[in-house]
This record gives sequence, structure tokens and C-alpha cells, in this order.
Amino acid sequence: MLPQDRKILRQHTRQNQNSNQIAASRRVGGKSGTPHRSNNNHHSKMNTNSKADPISLSFHDSCLRMSDVQLLRGPHWLNDQIISFYYEYLTHVKYKKNNDITFIAPEVTQCMKYMDDQELEQLMDQNNGTKKPFIFFAMNDNRSFEAGGTHWSLLVFSRPEKTFYHFDSYGNNNTSNSVELMNKVKETMDVRSAKFRPMRCLQQANGYDCGIHVICMTDHIADYLNRYEVMDGLPPLQVDSVKAKRTELLKLIMSLGGKG
Repeated sequence: MLPQDRKILRQHTRQNQNSNQIAASRRVGGKSGTPHRSNNNHHSKMNTNSKADPISLSFHDSCLRMSDVQLLRGPHWLNDQIISFYYEYLTHVKYKKNNDITFIAPEVTQCMKYMDDQELEQLMDQNNGTKKPFIFFAMNDNRSFEAGGTHWSLLVFSRPEKTFYHFDSYGNNNTSNSVELMNKVKETMDVRSAKFRPMRCLQQANGYDCGIHVICMTDHIADYLNRYEVMDGLPPLQVDSVKAKRTELLKLIMSLGGKG
């Protein structure tokens, strides 16, 4: 996330505090079945490097605690901290030299749902959203300002094809939320005529891997766009990628100096 984005998110938070809407501008994402870490009291406790849940890794604008890393070790839903970390990694390491791709972290996507037009325009301008060829939005199905959500999906905008592509590993469970976000941002992005296209994609084999599927699909699509600069012809995601991803993420965190 850019420093300017953090400023907008802080401003948005302050504007909504009196109406009890704080959670939308924090890392509320879609805690797909995980404990609601963004509960106000718990969140304030977790902002310090507590002995109960010490920091595992600070990486650019992401902060992983030991409890976050442990989600990768078992059959658990992923929270927004894990996805945000990976989007930071893609932005600052893997695709650092590719200026055509932008990754919007889940807490920013969540906040965008409730921004007014002026805030949204400012945020998109600072991310060059009116010109970027490809933008990834990590989506959840949370429809309130409070922490929550039960499912992750991925929305990818392709400017060359003037289309928002939606990838949902659990049928069309999150389609309505994705359409709402598209309708909210497409005028600001200067793509009023853009289409929405739900995509057939690999489906999760359990009730907790939606976040892993979002990360794997992000990887899969970004690699394809990096080579071909178009969504057309995207091959299907392979199940082996999903099965291996938790271990790969753990190794990546450790390689960057994380503890776990």
C-alpha cells in the first residue's frame, strides 16, 4: 500500500468513527472463518508486540503475528493479514519492475466499498487506477462496517479487454459483492462500459481454502499477464498448486526473516 493510501484510510476512519464505522478502514478484510481479530478491544491489544502473540514478520506495510503464520500450518481459513502480506510481496519483490499490474490488498478493497466518490477518486488517482492495465482486488463477502466475512474471491480488471473477471472457488457465492464493487469503481477508473465476466475456475475441495485459492489464482493470473499482457487464453489453475501453497508461503515467510 502506498503512503498516500494509508493517509486516505486514516482520514476515512476518522470520518466514520462517530458513526461506529471504524472497521471498514482497518484490516478487516474477510476473516473467512477465522477469529475476528479486528474486534476493537482485541485489535488494540494486538497492535503492541505482546508476549501472547509476538510479531513473526514485518514486511513493507504488512505485519504478520505468530497466530497469522499458524493459520498456514493446518486446515484453517486465511485472514486478511496473510493475503495482504502476499500482495505486498508481489508488489515490492516479484513484480517490482512490472508497472502494468496493481494489487489491491483486502483492507483497501473493503474500505473502497464505503468510500464516497471523492475519496475513491483520490485513492484511484494515487494508484494510477485510471491508466493501469491490470488491477487485482482481493474480495470478501462482508457487507457491514464491522469485522466479518465468510468467503474470499478474486476480482481482476483488464483494461485492454475492458472487463472485470471474477474468480470464485465456491460457485458464484461472492458474485453480487464483486458486481457492486465494479459498479462503484468503474466510473472512477474511466471504464464506464466495462463488462463483468464470472469465470469458471478450480473449485475448492473443502470449506476453508478460499483464501489459498485467491492467492494461487493471483499468482497464476499475474504470471500469465506478465508474459502475455492479456487475459484471453488463461489456462486453468492446477490443483497441485493449491495443495503446495501453504508450505510455499511458510517457506517464503521464513526466507524473509519471519518466525514461526
